[in-house]
Amino acid sequence: MKIRSCLFFAALLSLAAACQKAGGGSAAPDPDPDPVVSTLVKGADISWCTELESKGYKFYNAAGQERECTALLKEIGADAVRLRVWVNPKDGWNGKEDVLVKAKRAKALGLKLLIDFHYSDSWADPDQQTVPAAWKGKGSAELAAAVKAHTQEVLQALKEAGCDVAWVQVGNETIQGMLWDSGKVSGSSVGQFVTYFHAGREAVKAVYPQAQVILHLNNGWDLQTLNWFLTLMKGRSLDYDILGLSLYPSYWEGGAYPDWKSKVQQFVSNLASLRNAYGKPVMLVEFGMPASQPAQARAALQYLFDNTRGAEGFLGVFYWEPEAEHDRCGYDYGAFSGGKPTEALEPFGR
Repeated sequence: MKIRSCLFFAALLSLAAACQKAGGGSAAPDPDPDPVVSTLVKGADISWCTELESKGYKFYNAAGQERECTALLKEIGADAVRLRVWVNPKDGWNGKEDVLVKAKRAKALGLKLLIDFHYSDSWADPDQQTVPAAWKGKGSAELAAAVKAHTQEVLQALKEAGCDVAWVQVGNETIQGMLWDSGKVSGSSVGQFVTYFHAGREAVKAVYPQAQVILHLNNGWDLQTLNWFLTLMKGRSLDYDILGLSLYPSYWEGGAYPDWKSKVQQFVSNLASLRNAYGKPVMLVEFGMPASQPAQARAALQYLFDNTRGAEGFLGVFYWEPEAEHDRCGYDYGAFSGGKPTEALEPFGR
């Protein structure tokens, strides 16, 4: 009798739910196999912060109260931090130990973590992908093994420190490959890039199986170049989870800063094309505007949030080194002045 009553009650609940759905009631919708992201990640790369601290620079909120940089980012609305990793940097900054210091701060504050491997002893970008000094002279098989070991070593240290890692970039702005010359991508040649990328990916999944692996390319507004590279990689079965892009829409040229609107609008219009062609979600892992134009920077960032929120497969935005200032480290595309966030970052709090 007890079992029959339960079955009868369950049947009534099922019937009520069906009626609600049919009549526009409050029943939960069916799960969407490819849900639209309603809450965008709002993050920043603050890899310079510990080096700046070592030089005596401090950070303050709008009220003039001193704050540690990571805590200040959370205070203004950020929910994620991106940290670059270099193999054997000569001064230690962005090496494993420095990354651990910054990652532990993010962990303590409950911020999500994106780790960005450059596979170099210093900057890696479209103009330079220099093999680390300790890896020079190695063949492609040895380089792949070095990529895997380095990636696994750093991530294992983070895991042992209790840091959750949500995303990992295997390479930084790799539109022309990485670990030149053997990993260079040009024309129809991909060199050993796919081998090196997959070595990094395997290491990520071995330590953090749930972490999402990011393929990072520059100039998110340049659909023609992106299509060239991504089509090439699709033909080589490159395995990644997220397409990461950079966007600097108002970079100095011809003696002036060009208006940001055309490239930001082009980036937004590219999202559907990239999603349809390659089936991967997109994240803007680097965004920057001239520090001398905080109002324009705010408008550009707000436009991005307003026009991508709810877009299928778009995950969020990371501002690149907002805490940097020309007088502190020579960088002109940050979003701080006198150690305080400018209005450029106001969209983070909305």
